[in-house]
Amino acid sequence: MAGAAAGGASAPQENPLTDLSTFIAGLPKAELHVHHVGSASPRIVAELAARHPDSRVPTDPEALKDFFVFRDFAHFIEVYLSVVDLIRDADDVRLLTYEVARDMARQNIRYAELTVTPYSSTRRGIPDTAFVEAIEDARKAAEAELGVVLRWCFDIPGEAGLESAEETVRIATELHPEGLVSFGLGGPEIGVPRPQFKPFFDRAIAAGLHSVPHAGETTGPQTIWDALTELRAERIGHGTSSVQDPKLLAHLAEHRIPLEVCPTSNIATRAVATLDEHPIKEMVAAGVLVTVNSDDPPMFGTDLNTEYGVAARLLDLDEAGLAALAKNAVQASFLDPAGKARLAAEIDAYTAAAIG
Repeated sequence: MAGAAAGGASAPQENPLTDLSTFIAGLPKAELHVHHVGSASPRIVAELAARHPDSRVPTDPEALKDFFVFRDFAHFIEVYLSVVDLIRDADDVRLLTYEVARDMARQNIRYAELTVTPYSSTRRGIPDTAFVEAIEDARKAAEAELGVVLRWCFDIPGEAGLESAEETVRIATELHPEGLVSFGLGGPEIGVPRPQFKPFFDRAIAAGLHSVPHAGETTGPQTIWDALTELRAERIGHGTSSVQDPKLLAHLAEHRIPLEVCPTSNIATRAVATLDEHPIKEMVAAGVLVTVNSDDPPMFGTDLNTEYGVAARLLDLDEAGLAALAKNAVQASFLDPAGKARLAAEIDAYTAAAIG
């Protein structure tokens, strides 16, 4: 942690932010890969579980810590869907969305593209218009009251098949809420090939949405190639296995296709064995535009500030390096140019004040 991090020791009054965790906590940030239901804090999950006592989700926030320990990716999906089942009406949707924004505000997240899965709610009986109105109401309140700008990625839950893809693209294109900017694909990758979703991505892209599927999280590089060639991906969710294919890494770097990297998530779901083995170092070394994200933060016992701390250790970043990482997310976002310029300037001003 050389450079600015070391310089503060001799002049603590001029540069009080000598501790990287303090710097990270105050750093204005954007987050591009974070799930709506997966961001529900233990307090909110417990509250929802108490409202719906037929669920097997614990009502004790402490018990949720054990509940959120995953044997593998399949077990993670099982647990995740049990939490999804707690979102049963528009009031639940609105509560969850606003509280997620409140947690983001505490971390100085200024902008987030929240991955939302409408099908998970509409198939449980929430009308599509009520769902969209709930998230939009929460979005507007979060921006006005908390200073957090939210945008939506509507994603297909891949495990639910083509029916879910049809429903997701229909809601996206027919209702097209103001905050919607992109179209994604989540859920398990094994047994869920990307090419089958091409017609649905084609319709979303034709409606003006950006393509941001998950790929290469628990499968090999071919899944990422499929996302690029068949789904016309502009960013890749995770992309963990990209380092297995030098040609793919070179392609991502050359075309400035960002990766939405989620280190702690990859460990929690056993996609990567240990943090020290995480391929983020190889991605950066290859010149790929890397953003750092939290994915399903409370479920994985993390948040975006923690993920920046992980990145600082793995990539040996000082304050200036962390600021550059934050600006990667701004650059890779679907913010309008004026919004990008404002947030980048805020990051620069904060960093200049912090490190002198």
